[in-house]
Amino acid sequence: MEIKVAKSAGFCWGVKRAVNMAIDTLRKGKNTYCLGELIHNRREIERLKRLGMKFIDNMENLKRGDTVIIRSHGVSPRIIKELKNKGTSIVDATCPFVKDVHEKAMKLEKEGYPVLILGNPNHPEVIGIAGHLKSPLIASTLEEVEAIPKMAKLGVVCQTTLNLNFFREAISTLASKVKELKVYNTICSATSIRQKEARKLASKVDVMLIIGGKNSSNTTKLYQISKSVNPRSYHIESKEDIKEEWFREAESIGITAGASTPKWVIDEVVNYLSTLYKGGELSGRGVCQTTGGKL
Repeated sequence: MEIKVAKSAGFCWGVKRAVNMAIDTLRKGKNTYCLGELIHNRREIERLKRLGMKFIDNMENLKRGDTVIIRSHGVSPRIIKELKNKGTSIVDATCPFVKDVHEKAMKLEKEGYPVLILGNPNHPEVIGIAGHLKSPLIASTLEEVEAIPKMAKLGVVCQTTLNLNFFREAISTLASKVKELKVYNTICSATSIRQKEARKLASKVDVMLIIGGKNSSNTTKLYQISKSVNPRSYHIESKEDIKEEWFREAESIGITAGASTPKWVIDEVVNYLSTLYKGGELSGRGVCQTTGGKL
């Protein structure tokens, strides 16, 4: 059984930065809270809880002197203002690429462009981007883009984890109905690389596993891309989700992981697969090999 791991699988730079900032803050022994999930990975959130991180959904019970970490997805200026008014100490772990989207969206608005955000309106990143604008438009499907009326001018930014193919289709549609269209492709380079790798790897293996939180936007998109290429693609959060029947008559397994999936979770899956059929039918096909990515 050959196991191939995508080179860029796992934490992106922005997520790694956010987690390191959280751990450094916890080491200082302060009363530390995170407003929402720091990153979209249940296993890593559980680990941070064991280290002392408290996760909250609102600011009601925060007290002066508490430390609050801003999640990697960012928040609106209104949230920052409320936290300051409460006298909390703020540690801003917003991904710099997300902050760049904030700046570009505000720049478009100042230049007189109505601003369209391409992305999931319920995702915290999109909510944060919209919170920097006066009257944002949001579209998450091609049907919603097609429903936008003809306009004299329009500015566009997008969720950093947006599917690249959807972005291209959306811009093509908008170009036919907007006279003056100004577009910033704010898809993170790490997202684009992972999506290309997932598509390529899925086409070369018998079974494809995509590791990451079920609530992770970028992981879900990797799964959708992989599934479109290889029907034997499965989205898992941990080795416990794996079913042995997935690998019947399979000789190769591809693995990729979302940008919020820690390396230790990927390692767990690889090690589990390496011993899954030890002494069984598949183990006779050869020693498990791993390629790509540091394991």
